[in-house]
Amino acid sequence: MTFSAKLNNADEVDIVTRAQKGDVSAFETLYRQHLPMIYSLCYRMVVNRSLAEELTQEAFIRVWHKLDLFQGQSKFSTWLYQLAKNVVLSSLRKKQVIDWQADHTKVLDKTSERGTDVAKIHDLENAILTLPNGARQVFVLHDVEGHKHKEISDFLGIAEGTSKTQLHRARKLLKELLL
Repeated sequence: MTFSAKLNNADEVDIVTRAQKGDVSAFETLYRQHLPMIYSLCYRMVVNRSLAEELTQEAFIRVWHKLDLFQGQSKFSTWLYQLAKNVVLSSLRKKQVIDWQADHTKVLDKTSERGTDVAKIHDLENAILTLPNGARQVFVLHDVEGHKHKEISDFLGIAEGTSKTQLHRARKLLKELLL
């Protein structure tokens, strides 16, 4: 699947407006544009490909149904990201996550035979999985995805200072686990 070049703000506003009026092709454009970002968010929060795919689809279904609620006070991507994050958190709260750690460990065990680099990645992934939820989410959003603390505080509904504290905690725990 190929994705179009990043939309400029004016084009995206026009496409969102058309999608809000029921234009399916405009919504498909938004879907293709934002699919990688939303899948990445879902995957990093649940660390399970099939569940991340399901949650990504659920997020876009909710977007379609709630598109009329988007008022343009923020970037569409920010609104979409928040909605997708809420889909994942809701799923986790409902305990729909079924022992993904066992499946994840099997995949990692198969790849660990490939060499030292893979072993280091395996160790890092396992260490990240052991982090408390808040610390893991902030670590992934900040250090992996590259978001700023202000964005993270908006995404997760926490204070900016809490984001910084959670990141410090995550880094400290990872350092202890990996050294």
